[in-house]
Parts: sequence; structure tokens; C-alpha cells
Amino acid sequence: MTEAGRGGGGATGAVLGVILAAGRGMRLAPFSERSPKPMLPVLGKPLLVYHIERLRDIGVRRIVIVIGHLGSEIMRSIGDGSRWDVTIDYVDQTELLGIGHAVAAVESHIDRPFFLLLGDIFILEGGDLGAMLEILDPPDTYAVLAVKEEPDPTAIQRNFVVLEDEGGFVNRVIEKPRHPQTNLKGCGIYLFDPVVFDAVRRTPRTAARDEYEITESIQIMIDDGYGVRAARVIEDDLNVSDPRDLLTVNLRTLGDDVFIGEDVHLAEGCRIERSLIMEGARVEHPIAVQDSMIFPHTVVSGHTDISRRIVTPDGTIDCE
Repeated sequence: MTEAGRGGGGATGAVLGVILAAGRGMRLAPFSERSPKPMLPVLGKPLLVYHIERLRDIGVRRIVIVIGHLGSEIMRSIGDGSRWDVTIDYVDQTELLGIGHAVAAVESHIDRPFFLLLGDIFILEGGDLGAMLEILDPPDTYAVLAVKEEPDPTAIQRNFVVLEDEGGFVNRVIEKPRHPQTNLKGCGIYLFDPVVFDAVRRTPRTAARDEYEITESIQIMIDDGYGVRAARVIEDDLNVSDPRDLLTVNLRTLGDDVFIGEDVHLAEGCRIERSLIMEGARVEHPIAVQDSMIFPHTVVSGHTDISRRIVTPDGTIDCE
């Protein structure tokens, strides 16, 4: 490997990417029983591929993917990364003990600054990772957190809140706060100098979830005097946590259009409105499909119209 690059506008080729894709996604059952959460489709393309392409587009050429639940499915589908002109390595998170634990698992693969992306987030608007690179500049700034000015306190409560001092440095990060003190929501995208591993090794398990939280590691960095800044680069995002989230991300990305995959059969008289009919699916009767997703190779044999549903080979999920 080459010498570690630094921020402040340095070459992006000197920066690595890490994508966390190990979680079980229990709230996404039954999808998660067959497919890892980051492999669920948005307009027919896995969530994970959007992350790979976003990193590639700013010049990142080497990516480490942390796998766990059904990790072999990810390896089989994504491969070595050559399709996207990147090199991909895999690290198995043998125990699912939180983001901090996953970061610790990749330490031996990291010798330079790296982006860390959570595999279940989807950026709907914004996401200028290059702007984060301009902020990372040791010895002034050793970590950059992608944030969004979030008007919905419940969205912050599901993520983490970021508090800044008068100089624009982050002085507190609080995981899943009951009462957020600002509207700055952490969005699951980070840029770290390798010094973060010193903090990760000293991160205790939390009482609430018995996991190693990356926010605890970030707070240790701050308390040790390492500068951390927030980058307001996200305008809209969504954590894909349950089937309704999956449908929402797809419909918002689709807009008012329709998505019809290859080898789809639609009975004469079908009406498709703002919906996704994926590869190899069949709709055998002239029904209306509205604001819905039909998964690949699914046969819809009923005579009833479909609205705000996800239809899979294993059954139908009502997302009203």
C-alpha cells in the first residue's frame, strides 16, 4: 500500500472506503431471511451498489465490506468490485456487537483515512462526500460526520444528535437521544483518520444495547482532543429499517414514473401507476398496480388491484 494520504483537498485515491453490511435486518423480515439488508433493491439495484458507486465517483478505489448475516450472498453478487472499477475486500464480523465492533474488525486493513458508510442508509438528496474530504485536515480535524438539519425530532431519536461549539467543532455526540438538544442528525456517513482506532479499542459496551457504539468512540476522540467537525452534506436520507421504508425509498426515487424490468409479462389491460415491476415478474390478469413493488420472478395470479404493497414470491406485505 502507498503512504496514507491526508485531507485538506488531498487525492481521493489515497482514501479508503468501508461499508458495513453485516446486520440481520430483523424488522425487514421476510426479506432479510433470504437476502442481506444492503442487497435489497432500489429501482432494481442493491442498496450496497449505490454506496460503491458513490465512493467510486469521488475517486475511492479500494473498499472493504464488512459482512455477517448471509455474507456469502453479498460476496457472490458483488464479487471483487471490478464491475465498478474498484477493488473490494471482505471482512467477516463474527459477532454482531455494534458499529464500533465492526470498525475494530477492519483495523488491520486500514492505513490511511477512510469513509465509513452504513449499509442500510439511502441518500435521497445531497451526499457530497468530496466536501467532507475538504474538511478532514489533521492536526486540526481528524473526523468528519455527515449531518442533516432535521426538523423531525423522532428521526434524530432513531439516529444520533450532534452538538457543536462556537468554533464549529463537535463537542458532543449522543446516540438515540430522548430529548435532542439541536436539530443536527448524524446520517451514518463518516470520514475518519486512522487515529479513530485508538478510541475504538477503548470503547465500552453501552448499557442500553450491550453494543460497541461508534458514537462512544467519537466522543472518546473528542475528549482526547482530536478535532471532529460536522459536514452539512445531506439534504434528505432514510434508514431502510422495515418494509415500509423500502417501499418509500423506491417510490421517492422513482418519482411519478414506472419501472419495468427485463422479461416482465403484463396481462393485456394492466394499469401500472408509480410502481416497480422487477425482472421476470408476471401479472396474469388486467389489474391495477399502484404505488407498489413486485419483486423479481414473482407471479401475481389474483384478480384484485394492488396498492401500496410489496409483492414477493413468498407473499404480500401491506405498507399502508
